[in-house]
Amino acid sequence: MTGDKTNIISPAGFAALRAEYDALLGDERPKLVEVISWAAGNGDRSENGDYIYGRKRLREIDRRLGFLARRMKAARVVDPAQQPDKSRIWFGATVELADDDDARRTVTLVGDDEAEAGSGRIGWNSPLARALRGAAVGDLRTVQLPAGPKLWEVIAIRYP
Repeated sequence: MTGDKTNIISPAGFAALRAEYDALLGDERPKLVEVISWAAGNGDRSENGDYIYGRKRLREIDRRLGFLARRMKAARVVDPAQQPDKSRIWFGATVELADDDDARRTVTLVGDDEAEAGSGRIGWNSPLARALRGAAVGDLRTVQLPAGPKLWEVIAIRYP
């Protein structure tokens, strides 16, 4: 995130974070602790693959749980359907864009944790999303890309 400590997220995105957290904490971690304590009881730990792998995986899970807890604590759930000004681009908007060559692209502005560029879901703090914020149909916006600036025209805006 770029300086913005608030993690804007949709209700579905927050539910996905919560589900992952609950699955790790309530299911995967307790099973792993059981395997580790069983493996520890088998004697020499230096060559015990179950013990060594289990401890490594437990550290990974604990790191992920900490990350998810911080993201959920900083989360501000925003329902895109409740946006007051649907004539402009804000969080949750699905936007149809056209470039100089009239190549069309459709993107949806979602929380950074929900972003999936391959399916057109771009993070709220991505360069394209930052450039589009507040734009209306017909507006031109320039996005700074690694290959140089690219101009996009807003063709349509939809909200769920």
